[in-house]
Amino acid sequence: MNREEQWLLEEKYHGEKSTGFFTDCQRLQNGEPLAYIIGSVPFLDCTIFLDSHPLIPRPETEFWVEKALQNIKGAMLEEPRILDLCAGSGCIGIAVAKAIPTAVITFGEIDPNHVPTIQKNIANLDIMHDMKIRNQIIQSDLFEHINDTYDFILSNPPYINASLKRVEKSVINYEPHDALFAKHDGLEIIEKIIAQTQTHLNLNGILYLEHEPEQVTTIHTLAKQNNLNAVTHNDQYNVPRYTTFTRTPPDRA
Repeated sequence: MNREEQWLLEEKYHGEKSTGFFTDCQRLQNGEPLAYIIGSVPFLDCTIFLDSHPLIPRPETEFWVEKALQNIKGAMLEEPRILDLCAGSGCIGIAVAKAIPTAVITFGEIDPNHVPTIQKNIANLDIMHDMKIRNQIIQSDLFEHINDTYDFILSNPPYINASLKRVEKSVINYEPHDALFAKHDGLEIIEKIIAQTQTHLNLNGILYLEHEPEQVTTIHTLAKQNNLNAVTHNDQYNVPRYTTFTRTPPDRA
């Protein structure tokens, strides 16, 4: 039994090798992601359900969201206003809500199929931690239906450049392409977010944006064109993975 099968047995079947377990082992062998088979995935001490098969949260995202949480707490805002843009499962906003219960969270997601999944993840956090998330979910193509301004905008948008051809087969076969790939060498959505951020970011606010390492130079050019200060940071694997954008000098971010 390999590690994924062992995890499946423990997490979904509580150690019982039932008929369903062996059926799911076959799904694993066919390449289906373990997270979809189990139906949930851990993310910063939260359980994130994946009922609508949104993008599966990655450790790289978990890493920078934890860094963002430190900044949000350090800002000492009584009720920080947070936008989880391109929310998918809502994992980023859910993690913020758990760590900072006074935060007011907006989830922006284009795909209406993911809205019930976000709602389920919110409800689960409410039940598990005896709290009530102050939130709204807006079905929106980026900022199209979002009119408010925020102290922090956190986004893991579609950014993969398909021409690089380094995405695993199971990801291509099972995860939503619209949440993974973008045109213009993966920069189409990133360009739009950067261009519209000034309108939705409060003074002294910060945008966190995940991206490919190959996109850093273009991202800094886009930031300069849109009067934003950009600082790129490495992930836990020492890969340039996310950039913070501010309307104030970078050393104040």
